[in-house]
Amino acid sequence: MRRGEILALLGENGSGKTTLMNMLSGIYFPDEGEILVGGEPVVIRSPKDAFALGIGMIHQHFKLVDVFTAAENIVLGLEGKRVLDRRALGRSITEISRRYGFDIDPGRKVYDMSVSEKQTVEIIKVLYRGAEILILDEPTAVLTPQEADKLFAVLRNMRDDGKAIVIITHKLGEVMDLSDRVAVLRKGAYVGTVETAQTSPQALTEMMVGRSVTLDIDRPAVPRGEERLKVVDLTCISEEGLTLLDRVSFSAYGGEILGIAGIAGSGQKELCEAIAGLCPVQGGAILYAGQVGGVDVHENLVGKSPMEIIKKGVALAFVPEDRLGMGLVADMDIVDNMMLKNYRGGKGPFADRAPARALAEEVVERLEVSTPGLSAPVRRMSGGNVQKVLVGREIASSPSVLITAYPVRGLDINSSYTIYHLLNEQKEKGAAVLYVGEDLDVLLELCDRILVLCGGKVSGIVDARWATKEEIGLLMTHTGEGGRRQ
Repeated sequence: MRRGEILALLGENGSGKTTLMNMLSGIYFPDEGEILVGGEPVVIRSPKDAFALGIGMIHQHFKLVDVFTAAENIVLGLEGKRVLDRRALGRSITEISRRYGFDIDPGRKVYDMSVSEKQTVEIIKVLYRGAEILILDEPTAVLTPQEADKLFAVLRNMRDDGKAIVIITHKLGEVMDLSDRVAVLRKGAYVGTVETAQTSPQALTEMMVGRSVTLDIDRPAVPRGEERLKVVDLTCISEEGLTLLDRVSFSAYGGEILGIAGIAGSGQKELCEAIAGLCPVQGGAILYAGQVGGVDVHENLVGKSPMEIIKKGVALAFVPEDRLGMGLVADMDIVDNMMLKNYRGGKGPFADRAPARALAEEVVERLEVSTPGLSAPVRRMSGGNVQKVLVGREIASSPSVLITAYPVRGLDINSSYTIYHLLNEQKEKGAAVLYVGEDLDVLLELCDRILVLCGGKVSGIVDARWATKEEIGLLMTHTGEGGRRQ
């Protein structure tokens, strides 16, 4: 890493990117080898040691205290006087903000902030501690295109000020747009570093994977089928009285992928969980229409638990955002995780593991799941392989409606394209696929239509073949029906 540059770190899931950066930031301690800062060998045993060396890491999942202000989070953990000089602190934060182009209110509580504002606090926090080397893990994962552009402008200002910046990302467009050089890891080994101006997304992908990979996302032309799901005025209110979904209405048809876009916390999670019977609904209807074994099934899913939905013969599958919290059991192996949906169907007191083992073997072979073995707990697998197991289990039930919440979040290019291919297969089989995503480029290439949520409301439904990123970005931050097009 050089001062005054932005270095992108690329690699497939499980290639060691975050592990390597965690060693630089003091979270892990290396078993062998050495780290040199400014040409001098150093020992980093804790984040405190890393800060002393001018190294700061902004993690994908922010480490902030919600009930504290921005200023309080920025100085949290620093040695100093018992009484905080808020004016002096505010001046220091304002000076850093002015220098690099941040926009932040030091006195604002974290729980009142947007995702991009929280990220700004994290970046200022490491700058305030004197960081000269900054590491950002998936910095644009939950940002709108406008917020990402603002972040890129700030990072360029920091680079021009002599900072050394590392970004870990799976978005090759960002790598080409932002970085000066790209370092690639493959299966824990260093492959090489290239100048960004002298490479291409295709070449970088081949370095990561070790073979040629096609980077075109298919959108097969499939005639629109029957209406599989109709959501009418769906309203969800939290226990604290906050409106999570406000009269959301739309239809999903067989043979299409309906994308769902929105900034983090706009109701995407609640919408998926309400349809799957996991989130209480205070108003509206979720009308399902499909066929199971040649028999027509029509059901209003509101008020039904997931088990009641299954017993009614509704062919619905759900890939949740929380893979190991809601989708799979981390300490179980692949076979047991395959059994989670159907173990109640046995005739005796003991579950029949043979069908689950056969399904597990099929998923591992077909989706190229990298695992120590079928009996190994899934927590020992990388995020991409965990996601393959989850998606493989859900599509094995031949659903009429497939709901996927951020199915490629944190996945490498190769794993992501495997998931896209599986979703297109379900579309071609006549399923209605709901795809909640955060990468607008992918949404525009993969989906047939895109529903945009803002503050729990539908701000527009656009045709993905003609829509632009800028149009969707505006709908993500403005409510109203102005962008509605079928």
